[in-house]
Amino acid sequence: MGSERVEMGKRPQQDTRNAGHTRIAPSNAHMLDSVNTHTLGWLNAPPNACCFCWCCCCSCSCLTARPSKDERIPERICEKQTEAEVEELRGPTLEDVRLWSQSFEQLIKSPHGRANFRQFLKTEFSEENLLFWLACEELKKETNRTVVEQTVKQIYEDYVSILSPREVSLDSRVRDVINKNMLEPTSHTFDDAQHQIYTLMQRDSYPRFINSNVYADLMKSLEEPQTPNES
Repeated sequence: MGSERVEMGKRPQQDTRNAGHTRIAPSNAHMLDSVNTHTLGWLNAPPNACCFCWCCCCSCSCLTARPSKDERIPERICEKQTEAEVEELRGPTLEDVRLWSQSFEQLIKSPHGRANFRQFLKTEFSEENLLFWLACEELKKETNRTVVEQTVKQIYEDYVSILSPREVSLDSRVRDVINKNMLEPTSHTFDDAQHQIYTLMQRDSYPRFINSNVYADLMKSLEEPQTPNES
């Protein structure tokens, strides 16, 4: 018994750092290291990695950043906008341009007509007339009271105020109407003023545009070349 106690006393203390771990034979240690490496890589893999990307290598295609569904929606919207812009850039047809000469209404209701008319008005330094008319048209479409009040104020400052460099030409009667309407702004605050500017453009600027070189050159550029007569 005494010898057994001595042997037990000589027994080396168990390393507490390895407590709870199973001892692995050296020949199998490298296999365990490989499994642990792959397992840890799988646990730490980013959420967009596939289940086979245990190593999380940068060459794996599943780790490539992909836009989310929400991020792809604006791209589709941009594509539609681009298509619309391309359509707009195609320009008016010869028939469109001919219609403009029939009436001012035909001209101003056409996006291409307004664009060409605006360029002409710039040469006469009266572009503000068309811009004011267009602003009033947009105001009529607005239904939100807060937005209406803000827009009315902005239009007044841009085109009605005598301090504005883009002030349109309005008579005293129409200005009195506007001042009264400004007390309770609505989407029709500038109806009288818009009608007066429309009439001014129709009687003054429109005839000059139709008789201008700008219009004549546009017509000429759209006319189909004449086929030479066969001899």
